[in-house]
Amino acid sequence: MSLRIAALGLLAKQPGSGYDLLKLFEKSLANVWPATQSQLYGELNKLAESGLIEVSAVGPRGRKEYRITDTGREELQRWVLHPEDDPPQRSSALLRVFLLGEVPPQQARRHMIALAEHSDAEVERLQALNDSLDWDDDASSFFARAALEYGLRVNAMQADWARWVIAELDRRRPAESSGSDMPELAREKT
Repeated sequence: MSLRIAALGLLAKQPGSGYDLLKLFEKSLANVWPATQSQLYGELNKLAESGLIEVSAVGPRGRKEYRITDTGREELQRWVLHPEDDPPQRSSALLRVFLLGEVPPQQARRHMIALAEHSDAEVERLQALNDSLDWDDDASSFFARAALEYGLRVNAMQADWARWVIAELDRRRPAESSGSDMPELAREKT
C-alpha cells in the first residue's frame, strides 16, 4: 500500500515518467520507503489501470509521463488523513532484541554494538543528505525536511538506546561481557 501512496504523492507534486519518479525516490523517499525500479514501474501500471494516474504525454522511444488524476488525488488525501487504516506496526528489529535472550550473551552484546554503529552511520548519512539539500520554503519541502529530521532523531535515539542495552548487559554479566570485542566507538559512548 505505501509504495502506491508514495508514487501518488510524488505525482501529486509534479508529473513525471517512471525514470523521473525513480530518481526522485532515490533522492527522497528511499529514506522512508525504498523501492526498486521493477516495483515502481509495476506500481505505475497498477495505478494507471485503477484510474488513479494517467499518461499525460508520450515522448521519444515510448517514454510515458504520468500525472495524478482527481480520483488519485482524492485517494492520496484520504490515505494521509486516515492513519487508523494502517496495519499494525511491526518491527523485526525489536523482535530480534526481544529474542536476544535465546543466544549467548556475547552474541547479544555484539548484535547491540552493531545496531548502535548502524544507527550512528545512519545519523551521519542523513545529516550529510540534509546538509546537501537546498530546502525551499514551501509546504512540500517543509514536510520532507520534517521526515528527514524524524530519521535523524530516531536513529540518534536508537544508538543511545542500544548503548544503554550494552551497558545493562555489562552490568548484569560483567565477567561474561567485558571483552575486547567492543569497538572503541561503542566503548566511548557507553
